[in-house]
Amino acid sequence: MREALRLARRGLGRTSPNPAVGAVIVRNGEIIAGGYHRRAGSPHAEVEAIAKLAKLGKKAKKGDTLYVTLEPCNHHGRTPPCTEAILRSGIRDVMVGMRDPNPRVTGGGCDYLAEKGVKVRVGILERECRRMNEYFVKFVTTGRPFVAAKTALTLDGWSATSTGHSQWITNQESREFVHRLRDVVDAVMVGIETILFDDPSLNTRLKNRKGKDPIRIVLDTNLRIPDHAKVLKQGSQALALVVAGEDVPAERQEKVREQGASILLCPAKEGRIDLQVLMDKLGAMSITSILVEGGATLMGALIREKLIDKFYVFKAPKILGGSDGIPMALGPGPKKLDQGLVLRDTEVKRFGDDLLLIGYPEYGANDKGLTP
Repeated sequence: MREALRLARRGLGRTSPNPAVGAVIVRNGEIIAGGYHRRAGSPHAEVEAIAKLAKLGKKAKKGDTLYVTLEPCNHHGRTPPCTEAILRSGIRDVMVGMRDPNPRVTGGGCDYLAEKGVKVRVGILERECRRMNEYFVKFVTTGRPFVAAKTALTLDGWSATSTGHSQWITNQESREFVHRLRDVVDAVMVGIETILFDDPSLNTRLKNRKGKDPIRIVLDTNLRIPDHAKVLKQGSQALALVVAGEDVPAERQEKVREQGASILLCPAKEGRIDLQVLMDKLGAMSITSILVEGGATLMGALIREKLIDKFYVFKAPKILGGSDGIPMALGPGPKKLDQGLVLRDTEVKRFGDDLLLIGYPEYGANDKGLTP
C-alpha cells in the first residue's frame, strides 16, 4: 500500500476534481505491476496497473492481490467501472486503503466486488490515504474547496514591514516549497492589498520540471486591481479570476475582462466579499483546493470565519525589532489565550535556517472532522 501511495502522489494536482489514486498488483509477495490515475478522464489506477501487466506479457490470475488506495469505482463516469475491469482480470483479492468518501457512492465498489466473490479488505493505511486525498475528501463531503493558508513571519511575528515590504522574509528553499504547493492545488488566493503592495505573478516555477499554474483568485470588492498587475499580464494558460462585489460598475468589469481576467460577482458583508458565499460559488466551479497566500486582512477574516483547513506557517530567523509591522492576520482577535486557535497533528520541516510548521486547526464544537 505504501508503494500504491507513492504512485498516487504522482497524480496530485493533475486529477482534480477526481482523487489521486495508486494501485499495485502483488504475486507471491512481489509487486509485479503498478499504475496511478494521471488526470481526469484518463484510465483509473486499477485499470492502468492491469494494463501494465498485459504490456509485460503477463496476465493477472487467481492468487494475485490488488492493492488500491481508494475504493474502486462501480459507476460509469468518463471511464467504465473499475470493478468490472478487476473482475475480468481474474484477481480475487483486493486490499483497499479507504472507502470512497463521496456519499453517493460510498461502499458501492467494495460491496459489489464482495457480492461477486472477491475477498475485499478495507482500511490498509487508511489515515495516510485520507491525508493524501484531503482536498478530495473535503470537496465531496461539503461541496466546498479545501483551504490551506500559507504565511511567512519574522521571529518577532511580522509578515511585512510597516510599508508593506515583505520580499523576502523566507529563503530560496522555502519559496521553492511554496511553488511545489502551488503545483498541486487548483487555485491560489490573495486579497487586493497583496496585489497592490507586492504585484505577485502567482504562477508555478519549479526547478527541475514544468509546473502547473493554479487558477489565480484575487478578492477585490471594489475592483481596484490595476491594469498592469502581473497576475493579469503573465500570459499563463491558467484562469485569472477576480472576485468583486455585486455593485461594481459594468464598465469597470469590462475593462478588467479586457485584460484577460474573468469576473466573479459575489455579495458583500460589512464592505467585504462574503467568504461563506464565495466558498460555495468556488465549489460549484469544481475548485477542490485553494492555497491562500495573503494578505493579513484576508487571513484574519478566514480565521474568524473558520474557513481554513490547514496552515503552513514559516518562521525565518529575522527580527524587525519594531511595533509597527504587519502581522499574520488583521482584525479583532480573542480576548483570552485559551480562546485562540489550536493546531493539531502538527509537523515541523526545516529549509536551511527557516522553520515550517504544518498543522490542522481545531475548531472545537464546530469542527466537523471533515479534514483527515
